[in-house]
Amino acid sequence: MKTLKHWTFETQSAHHVELNVDGQHSLCLYMLEEGMFRVLIKRKGELALDRTWSIAPAQDVPWEGRSREDLSGFTCPAWTLAQQDDHLTIATEKLRVTVHQPLWLEWHYRDETGEWQYLAGDRPTSAYLLNAHGDGVAHYLSRRKDERFYGLGEKAGNLQRTGKRYEMRNLDAMGYNAVSTDPLYKHIPFTITRRDDISMGLFYDNLSSCWLDLGNEIDNYHTAYRRWQAEAGDIDYYIFTGKRVLDVTKAFVRLTGKTLFGPKWSLGYSGSTMHYTDAPDAQNQLMNFIRLCEEHAIPCDSFQLSSGYTSINGKRYVFNWNYDKVPQPKVMTKAFHDAGLHLAANIKPCLLQDHPRYNEVAERGLFIRDSETNAPERSSFWDDEGSNLDFTNPDTIAWWQDGVTSQLLEMGIDSTWNDNNEFEVWDGEARCNGFGKEIAIKHIRPVMPLLMMRTSMEAQQRFAPEKRPYLISRSGCAGMQRYVQTWSGDNRTNWDTLRYNTRMGVGMSLSGLYNVGHDVAGFSGDKPDAELFLRWVQNGVMHPRFTIHSWNDDQTVNEPWMYPAITPAVRSAIELRYRLLPYLYTLLWQAHADDEPMLRATFLDHEHDAQTFEECDDFLLGRDILVASVVEPGQRQRRVWLPDNESGWYDFYTSEWFSGGQWVTLDAPLEKLPLLVRAGAGLPLSERITYVNAAKDDRRELRLFPLKGVGTTAGMLFEDDGESWGYKDGNALWLEWEMVCDGATINLNVNPHGDYVPAWKTLKVTLPAGEKRKLLVNGIEGSEWVF
Repeated sequence: MKTLKHWTFETQSAHHVELNVDGQHSLCLYMLEEGMFRVLIKRKGELALDRTWSIAPAQDVPWEGRSREDLSGFTCPAWTLAQQDDHLTIATEKLRVTVHQPLWLEWHYRDETGEWQYLAGDRPTSAYLLNAHGDGVAHYLSRRKDERFYGLGEKAGNLQRTGKRYEMRNLDAMGYNAVSTDPLYKHIPFTITRRDDISMGLFYDNLSSCWLDLGNEIDNYHTAYRRWQAEAGDIDYYIFTGKRVLDVTKAFVRLTGKTLFGPKWSLGYSGSTMHYTDAPDAQNQLMNFIRLCEEHAIPCDSFQLSSGYTSINGKRYVFNWNYDKVPQPKVMTKAFHDAGLHLAANIKPCLLQDHPRYNEVAERGLFIRDSETNAPERSSFWDDEGSNLDFTNPDTIAWWQDGVTSQLLEMGIDSTWNDNNEFEVWDGEARCNGFGKEIAIKHIRPVMPLLMMRTSMEAQQRFAPEKRPYLISRSGCAGMQRYVQTWSGDNRTNWDTLRYNTRMGVGMSLSGLYNVGHDVAGFSGDKPDAELFLRWVQNGVMHPRFTIHSWNDDQTVNEPWMYPAITPAVRSAIELRYRLLPYLYTLLWQAHADDEPMLRATFLDHEHDAQTFEECDDFLLGRDILVASVVEPGQRQRRVWLPDNESGWYDFYTSEWFSGGQWVTLDAPLEKLPLLVRAGAGLPLSERITYVNAAKDDRRELRLFPLKGVGTTAGMLFEDDGESWGYKDGNALWLEWEMVCDGATINLNVNPHGDYVPAWKTLKVTLPAGEKRKLLVNGIEGSEWVF
């Protein structure tokens, strides 16, 4: 690659400055927000890709992508420019960039006193590189010892990324090692740099395969650095600041789009296994799941049909029903609905070469095309070869939506499970329609799953316009939170996976993917033993997505009742989740409305506490529940660090109070998941321990965990019918509460907003065991608030 060196000032407009680099390239600096700038380099004045599908600061992008010149949704604040002989300085009120000669950028932020402080800087000895004779771009920044790196979405290993090298190249990583396998399924080249004084977000809006080195590489000729390098495309990055890591995460979600607000039932237990649909009597196996849930009193809200329902001679064929296995799909789906369960069906975007409709689709030109022959490209897929559908072709979108509607939704399927959508098309020059403007696949591979899920979502919306859609997708890129819930793919069954999947989920959450989970008990490999299975269930019920899914090597099935001796403890863990559904649903609402992460690293709300930045197996569910999962065999006590806060923490079960900022050791018998609750919190709880039904959810408790001393805290509960769009017109309940504590009383002030009237008419207010202070609800002594 060739280093870009010398620049001259070219032009400026109301929102950006353009420099000429080495007499042939353009470097554009955009001032998008007070604390957010963008750097874009146009090779020889042109863009390799003139569109983006990830940037959505105000509304969703057009199907054909958002023009890279489009600045809508940004405030584009006032800025100043000063130029001297060897450098150029541009500043808003909060962020300043200095362009040095030879070319490298230096960034400063304005602190609370009004002084400019160093934020970041390019590597002065070679910052921006382009391949002079083809594709390939790179960007190098200087790296400081006091910087910690987080983000990058779905990555194996520790939550902190410092000193490691990672690759973004969407792969079907079946049975991956959660400690070390890289790359995985998703493409999110977003990093958070955290220092004690400031945090910084850096997002590369480039969709080609890329590498990020965060301190693994060293070179004698340069001071310490970090590197991003892509196989193709443009250098186009967004840099933004936040006082806290949380501020940076929320800013990234606002940049790439709001989290989908799915139906409440999507937070219930979802059953799944490859075994049922692979079996020759799949329909009987599936119907038996309903009976077994009832027999074992396991609450459940949905089931995910693995792809075996589409099989012919053991291979998978999307939009094909195997009527030998499932002779009566509509009868089966009705049975699930009668039992209160929804169904999600697995669909795959690649048609095997002997698919019954392959020739039809090929003749219509709906596949990605080979770069040399213009015939449908052929890639390995499910023990054969197949061709990947081109979702940048409007005709493909229409064909897919017809299949989703006629083969799934009209059969009674409620949701789509968009799977195996990594688009492993390794002919990088394979041609895509590009909505009428042809694009090579190397530029947009992760966009294909993004458009696939959007295609499926809009089919669901057209079929049932009165209901909020729920979809699942394994692969994708930044912005996928606008459409789907996701999970960490085909994990392998072992204790390491339980431990490191938790860190993977928190890493996704730091990177803007809030609605996440894992295949509980492991998808591939050996079946879990009873202890591992139970500990994984206990961990899984505290994630936004809770699914037990498996394809065990010995053909066994991971089911809640697989070990009779621990089935009561498994049931208890799932019942706890259903008790907490009002809390989880409120968190989902806040994720959508306020960009608040559901899963939270313990440091996210306690940055002043240095211990929270140490690698650990704990996480917060919302701000209020500290989850201390047991991730080691034989462990019956759990040592946990209580983040330092002013109010302390309560044991969820015993109500024992602990001050923050200390280690405590909690009992962790096999049947118990150690949980703590932030003092000052109020947890909304349900007494309906079965599938979600707003009309029958007629009792609600608000369990208060009051401050030990004097002070005021606040919270909220969100309620609606669980599935409609009514909240947009005010048909929801936003119940805000304030708890005022002093030495003698706990005064709860409840203030409802919205038009929705829930099935419950009385809010039962409870206090921890041993609390002696008088409880007042809206100034009246008692333990109830009547709606």
